[in-house]
Amino acid sequence: MRQHRRTLRLLGSLLLVAMAASVTGAAPAPAASPTPLDRVIPAPASVTPGGSPYRITRGTHIRVDGSRETRDVGEYLAKILRPSTGYRLPVTAQGAGGIRLRLAEGPFGAEGYRLDSGRGGVTITAAKPAGLFHGVQTLRQLLPAAVEKDSVQPGPWLVAGGTITDTPRYGWRGAMLDVSRHFFTVEQVKRYIDQLALYKINKLHLHLSDDQGWRIAIDSWPRLATYGGSTEVGGGPGGFYTKADYREIVRYASSRHLEVVPEIDMPGHTNAALASYADLNCDGVAPPLYTGTEVGFSSLCAGKDITYDFVDDVIRELAALTPGRYLHIGGDEAHSTSHEDYVKFMDRVQPIVAKYGKTVVGWHQLTGATPAKGALAQYWGLDGTSAEEKARVVKAAQNGTGLILSPADRVYLDMKYTKETPLGLSWAGYVEVKRSYDWDPGAYLPGVPGGAVRGVEAPMWSETLENSEHVEFMAFPRLPGVAELGWSSAASHDWERYKGRLAAQAERWNVLGIEWYRSPQVPWGAGGG
Repeated sequence: MRQHRRTLRLLGSLLLVAMAASVTGAAPAPAASPTPLDRVIPAPASVTPGGSPYRITRGTHIRVDGSRETRDVGEYLAKILRPSTGYRLPVTAQGAGGIRLRLAEGPFGAEGYRLDSGRGGVTITAAKPAGLFHGVQTLRQLLPAAVEKDSVQPGPWLVAGGTITDTPRYGWRGAMLDVSRHFFTVEQVKRYIDQLALYKINKLHLHLSDDQGWRIAIDSWPRLATYGGSTEVGGGPGGFYTKADYREIVRYASSRHLEVVPEIDMPGHTNAALASYADLNCDGVAPPLYTGTEVGFSSLCAGKDITYDFVDDVIRELAALTPGRYLHIGGDEAHSTSHEDYVKFMDRVQPIVAKYGKTVVGWHQLTGATPAKGALAQYWGLDGTSAEEKARVVKAAQNGTGLILSPADRVYLDMKYTKETPLGLSWAGYVEVKRSYDWDPGAYLPGVPGGAVRGVEAPMWSETLENSEHVEFMAFPRLPGVAELGWSSAASHDWERYKGRLAAQAERWNVLGIEWYRSPQVPWGAGGG
């Protein structure tokens, strides 16, 4: 009889749950389960799942060693976790357990890390602070997307048990932002930096000058910014960065372990400079400011000494502001410069970069001259680029020039996804998400030695982009794939598996307020609505 009554009570309870679900229109919530270790982007080098998950609770501490760099990473992590968890999460060098960040010798290189998770805590170990920071990005993705919210959420905050051991394939994993065609404020650039950091991008290439605008203050040539920076595509007000603004961008990028690579494009793409100073023109006549989108019509005067005084001053001031190793001198689409003048110009300008302690980066047209020792060439050609042009790039790579791969019909993020895309251009074709992801940088240019490929970079040109929402719509969902091409091994590359991991990112983008394109090639599911 007692068993009969217990059975009736159980049936009654189940009936009440079913009735409640029918009233609310929702099924009972399933038990929470942690994100599997292999679901993050970029794909880790090695994943060994197993053991109990770790649960972040009110008693969790973030434990760091005595270094300032480790504490900085710990404070960064705490600022992400505190609003959504509602927990204090003190950053301390005392005690054991919780989330531990530690620097130690190991097979991690400059950016690798190991993440160990179990019931007693999570430990991220790296040889350098950049590795700890990248490990923190992995930890973020292992937590529910709600961890990114700025108000207290219910949790639970579970980290799957097991070990991730991770190192990047390439040392150059970049994103370029064109602030010349349309100007982007310091805060807008910072927002993009945070988005890049989530996917372990480590280079921010800023395209600071072009025909439509000069965007960095140069004390010795002040009209470059005040006049040359006074407009943009379509005739808007433009703008420029003061030296303090630029230092703040560099500081913020460094706090996210990104190195800023500034670009002054020359000898072409220089109308803003030519309009600012008449003496830079061969005929001594300044052209009007330009707000269109054509290319190839402008050129510094390779035969005038003042040109090199100008270049020396600009590089000297910009190098002094830039702690990173590289300075990009452009060199593309110099159609108004004769080949003889182009070679003469590059032969004189590259030593100036070295004089001020920087390494030359140029677009791949630099290989039409003689790249300086140690220079990097950024290849932006297409599948249809001429065999002669590709051969010059391959020969330069065989002779020691490093390559950054940015093929326009793969990773130019301003290319339209389809003909219906409301933003972007299509001169390199339409670049859907699969096309952007589904190629191998190590095998892209036959004949290039494997060691010559230094990495990949995703440029974002801004002829049609006016604000952060535009930038994000074109970057997401393609940017994470480019980041994976730069970080993850070639053996891990598989579109069918990747698109499922990519779909799982959508909920996080929604929480972060990121505008993104809902590609029909990706099975977005509930988080992609």
